[in-house]
Amino acid sequence: MAILNYTTSIAAEKTASEIQTMLAKAKAQAVLCEYDDDAVMCAMSFRIMTPHGMIFFRLPANTDGVFRSLSKSPKVPKRLKTREQAAKVAWRILKDWIEAQLAIVDAEMAQITEVFLPYAQNESGQTVYQSLESGGFKQLTHDC
Repeated sequence: MAILNYTTSIAAEKTASEIQTMLAKAKAQAVLCEYDDDAVMCAMSFRIMTPHGMIFFRLPANTDGVFRSLSKSPKVPKRLKTREQAAKVAWRILKDWIEAQLAIVDAEMAQITEVFLPYAQNESGQTVYQSLESGGFKQLTHDC
């Protein structure tokens, strides 16, 4: 199966704008686009007030991972196996995921902190996922 959204022609910046709009409607107080050394958007950060206080989140768009996936997929035409296309695809996938997470919040199936929890940042900027991973997921594993 080919990667989701691999044929998109929508620019990463347009998709980022759509994501910013969704996050603003969800009551985000600030949204920031981050760029890598090659001036390619690589993440979007936002902050939102919760019942527990202000929480910061960082959502990465792993363009390199998407590029590797596009490159090795036999279903993806050669003309779409580019870094520029990988950025477009990464951001479309991220948008779809955020839209689904916010639909869960809107349906009152979960809180916004619950759906974005792996991407919540501590004071040093490390995400919850990164913190758990660096500790070998010891807080989550069980001896059986």
